[in-house]
Amino acid sequence: MVLKTFRWAFLVTAAGLAAGALYDGWAALGIVAILAVLEVSLSFDNAVINAGILKRMSAFWQTVFLTVGVLIAVFGMRLVFPVVIVAVTAKIGPVEAVNLALNDKDRYQQLVTDAHPAIAAFGGIFLLMIFLNFIFEERDIKWQAWLERPLARLGKIEMLSVCIALIALVVAAMTVATHAHQHGGGHADKAATVLTAGVAGLITYLVVAGLSGFFENRIEEEEAEEEAEEEAREERVKRGLGNGAVAALTGRAAFFTFLYLEVIDASFSFDGVIGAFAITNDIVLMALGLGIGAMYVRSLTVYLVRQGTLDDYVYLEHGAHYAIGALAVILLVTIQYQVSEIITGLVGVILIAWSFWSSVRRNARLARLARLAEGTENTDAARAE
Repeated sequence: MVLKTFRWAFLVTAAGLAAGALYDGWAALGIVAILAVLEVSLSFDNAVINAGILKRMSAFWQTVFLTVGVLIAVFGMRLVFPVVIVAVTAKIGPVEAVNLALNDKDRYQQLVTDAHPAIAAFGGIFLLMIFLNFIFEERDIKWQAWLERPLARLGKIEMLSVCIALIALVVAAMTVATHAHQHGGGHADKAATVLTAGVAGLITYLVVAGLSGFFENRIEEEEAEEEAEEEAREERVKRGLGNGAVAALTGRAAFFTFLYLEVIDASFSFDGVIGAFAITNDIVLMALGLGIGAMYVRSLTVYLVRQGTLDDYVYLEHGAHYAIGALAVILLVTIQYQVSEIITGLVGVILIAWSFWSSVRRNARLARLARLAEGTENTDAARAE
């Protein structure tokens, strides 16, 4: 199972490391390996979140996520995205931006660093919306019940998550954005930029999540119709009237859910792309290293789905969403202050490890109660005899 799920990740690792060595020798190979580890450590919570969504999709769309989706993740977010950011913020053409990335790496790194406030605001608000909509939703299973129970009651207020996200954006624009960190240690007033980018992140979340939810409801209706047709088909077979045909699903819900996953992955990749500049400003090595890491994250996502890990360890999804909330806050803080990638990665790892341990303890407690109940039933049965 592990080899089957991770075979593409292993192949991409071998190809990426070889390409790094051929590109600039053994030192480049080491940089690629370090970047791959950085990406995995920063994006483990992304895998858990994606698995919670991907498990509702068919095997076909899981394969699309692992193949076509990873091409978008590697070439789109790890290669094209930094170039587009430079082109937009520096108001230069894409060809000139690519030329800078390849031939003037210091200038390219400076432009990407100066664009960080906009990137952080967009990604921070998008991720904050994911966390808020999770924490305000009523759930049967609660991890930190003392916190989640009252927040679920507050979640009944319409558009509360949007209001809180906008308040957080305004506060960020009035505080950290007025002294946004720039290349070389300087600061600049980026309040207007942060407001614009944050609103764009909010709109992106509302549009993509709304479309995904709409088509998910449509597919549930189609599944209900399919079950009814299946029952009718079985009835016709019993009566000797033929085997009938079951209508195929349109796949629109899966398509928009796939788009939603891609936007989530894009938001998670912001910190990885920015953090990579602490290691290298070579866009080729960045694409190779972060691409390898992205492949492992996606393979891990599929593995969690097929193993049913989220069903066995029910608090994992909670821990990942708490990590998302923490990452959203960290992104907004980094508009002015530099936060080590080690801290960013450790926060997610600690929260997910904590939720995993809580799940293990819960499973052990339930198993113990089941044994006690079984023993009581056996005792009662023996007495009855």
